[in-house]
Amino acid sequence: MTDVLVVAELAEGAARKTTLSAITFARQVTEATDGAFDVLVIGEGAEDAAESLTGYGARTLLTADVEGGYTAEAYAPTVAEVAKENEYGVLVACASTYGKDLMPRVAAKIGAGVASDISAVAVEDGTLHYTRPMYAGNVFGTMTVTTDVQVVTVRQTEFDAATESGGSSDTEEVDVADATEAAGRIEFVSIETVKSERPELTEADVVVSGGRSLKSAENFENVLEPLVDALGAAMGASRAAVDAGYVPNDLQIGQTGKVVAPKLYVAVGISGAIQHLAGMKGSKTIVAINKDKEAPIAQVADYFLVADLFDAVPALTDAVKSAG
Repeated sequence: MTDVLVVAELAEGAARKTTLSAITFARQVTEATDGAFDVLVIGEGAEDAAESLTGYGARTLLTADVEGGYTAEAYAPTVAEVAKENEYGVLVACASTYGKDLMPRVAAKIGAGVASDISAVAVEDGTLHYTRPMYAGNVFGTMTVTTDVQVVTVRQTEFDAATESGGSSDTEEVDVADATEAAGRIEFVSIETVKSERPELTEADVVVSGGRSLKSAENFENVLEPLVDALGAAMGASRAAVDAGYVPNDLQIGQTGKVVAPKLYVAVGISGAIQHLAGMKGSKTIVAINKDKEAPIAQVADYFLVADLFDAVPALTDAVKSAG
């Protein structure tokens, strides 16, 4: 029997959708091992945020109201204490920026091995086998963790968001651990979020991305954005476009950016370097527009249009609007 602790991710006092991917992982493990899972909701407004997670099958929703904004140094001691007191076999969070920042610190505090950014889990004779991408997603490896407690981060694009299973989980408040010396050296100043009417990039069903071939920020705005809005899509970009200053880096997709797997991915003027493919080749349908018929992205595209993007994209935008 393996019990799992899901560490929820909060934003502006509410649980983020990333938490539901971690819950899906927890369900898979506990169903296969006859265990149970709890959810630790930690951060400002934890008690209110926990209410939105009550119907997902957790045995208990544990709340820890840590004031002062998120820092890993402030959160990790409480997560570690909860893990030790309740003797969980696995701790899990989504492999978002939050999970990648927090969970390794928790693992260090409790002496746990880590399986990071996994894409699948299988249980064989009570042993958990984790699959994770390596070498920019060109190789998938299978690993096991041999420590008594295992810390896991899951790739959101590979674990569907959990759906409500009915019922209502009990809620229990847990003590916040004493501040450490490291936490005393860190001060949370502020968090700045970009407000947009478009879908969240990592959660959108349709993503339209532009590359360096768009040549300027103005072309992103005047050529690409009309197509993005016509499709009701989220907008992304290649690293080359970000490095050129055409768009902010929170739109970057790829090995060093965000990983997406929408139902439809439209790549405009993106050659398809291996680092970019690592962030989007899990998309269900890939459409690419590029005047270079030898561009590497052609190897993964379901539909590849050899054309000048400055002609093709406005025409496609008009066609989408007419069809709508």
